Amino acid sequence: MSSETLEFDTHFDPAHGVAVPVAPFVTRVTADNGGPFTFRGTNSYVVGGPDAVVVVDPGPDDTRHLAALLSAIACRPVAAILLTHTHRDHTALVPQLKAATGAPVIAEGPHRAARSLHAGETNLMDAAGDTGLTLDRLIADGERFALPGLDITAVATPGHTANHLALEIGGTGTLLSGDHVMAWSTTVVAPPDGSMGDFMASLDRLLERDDTLHLPGHGGPVARPRPFLRALRAHRRMRESAILERLRVGDRQIPAIVAAIYRNTDPRLLGAAGLSVLAHLEDLVARGLVVSEGPPLIGSAFRPA
Repeated sequence: MSSETLEFDTHFDPAHGVAVPVAPFVTRVTADNGGPFTFRGTNSYVVGGPDAVVVVDPGPDDTRHLAALLSAIACRPVAAILLTHTHRDHTALVPQLKAATGAPVIAEGPHRAARSLHAGETNLMDAAGDTGLTLDRLIADGERFALPGLDITAVATPGHTANHLALEIGGTGTLLSGDHVMAWSTTVVAPPDGSMGDFMASLDRLLERDDTLHLPGHGGPVARPRPFLRALRAHRRMRESAILERLRVGDRQIPAIVAAIYRNTDPRLLGAAGLSVLAHLEDLVARGLVVSEGPPLIGSAFRPA
């Protein structure tokens, strides 16, 4: 992969309900909740050794998935339920898993938008956020969660959500990247839940690291993280340039821009594409490159600065 070419890997066997070892100390169990946003399903991870484990992102409310996770845990003590973020496809099973294991629920913070709603704005991502989730403890950027013989370190990666974390599996080169970096697709960045400025800064932060493997919330591993991250960043910059070009030729609203630059996109994803364009436009307005009539909203008019 060159630094300018983004190549997705969609060849992924989820082995639904089966505990699949994917890295030292890490086993993946993929839920059977596939769809246009979840690909083949949500990946839950059981991390640890013979003395204790943590479960990362329990996934959807599915009794079969709960049974598969408990089988993978194999009667070991569960020290914590850790969350990369609080979208319901990652968290809906939390109450049942907590009841079964007694483990505390730990995340960066409760679900929240990356910014306040503008007057008259509706959060189109409301249904995705698990706003009723109860957390037992917060974990901050750089904080370590200790297991016997293994530390898990929180790495703040806001962008997809304001509370998104990646989790470093200490000493192994492995990073659980949640929905921030995925081999099969770009990440949905949908205001006001998400922020493109934050997302790009988080990409830059991960590029400064020397991880050798990313294990995402959906799909298969990213085996060469740094070139993939460079390609993701270049892709986003090219998308930004395409949006600016559409404004220069006279497009003023998001539907026209989406129709021009997302011609081959699955129709089920065009709403998300519109929100992604909005995320880029918000960032461009903040950087002084674009002007909006009123606050930047999904129905606003935009023009070059």
